[in-house]
Amino acid sequence: MTATVAAPPNRPRRKRRWLRWVLVSTVALVVLLFAAVAAAVKLQPTPAPLALPASVAAPAGPIDGTWSVASGSVAGFRIQQTVLGLTSDVVGRTDDVTGTVTVVGGQVTTAHLRVNLLALTSGGKPAPQFGTSLDTQRYPDATVDLAAPVTPEAGFASGSTVTVSAAGQLGLHGVTHTVTVPVSMRRDGTEVKLAGSFPVTFADWGIAAPEGYGWIGSLAEHGTAEFLLVLHGS
Repeated sequence: MTATVAAPPNRPRRKRRWLRWVLVSTVALVVLLFAAVAAAVKLQPTPAPLALPASVAAPAGPIDGTWSVASGSVAGFRIQQTVLGLTSDVVGRTDDVTGTVTVVGGQVTTAHLRVNLLALTSGGKPAPQFGTSLDTQRYPDATVDLAAPVTPEAGFASGSTVTVSAAGQLGLHGVTHTVTVPVSMRRDGTEVKLAGSFPVTFADWGIAAPEGYGWIGSLAEHGTAEFLLVLHGS
């Protein structure tokens, strides 16, 4: 009769220890991954909203005339993102902005602006996801036309910063809607500078909601359009 050899009693213990080690290592890796993503979201630099820079010169020259968008002008938008419960802004901008503004009798009578959406970048880098959401191959430009004349307060002529409520026609993604924009204005030497922002709900312009990050996070279905215009008289 052959004797039965019993298995070493420590093998099940070794297997359990190995499984615990794998489980602990996996959990630690997931925690580190979450921490890295969270740190990237919170530490990612986000540009401040566009606003008028400090004035550097006393007003000079006439107000009436045709003013052209010049170097230093910027336009874009910001969208809130949520990643692992943390929120921050995704900001897209371009300095490819053109157009003219006409002032007659101290009143802004017409304005036509064009923003090249193909030139949008985020953090100075190309942002193809913006092009996909906005379908920039079909609709490469956003346009704004003044819908009604605007009269700045008297202090504007002497270099004070004033705020006006301007109604404009925003053309985006092949759709045009009226928007009301609070605009800050100031004369700076021979230049005129304007800055403002207004909300944009993507569905109103037939724009599909931006793709999110799956179960990790999402992007809001609305954003804020921003602009800073530097105008030179002609």
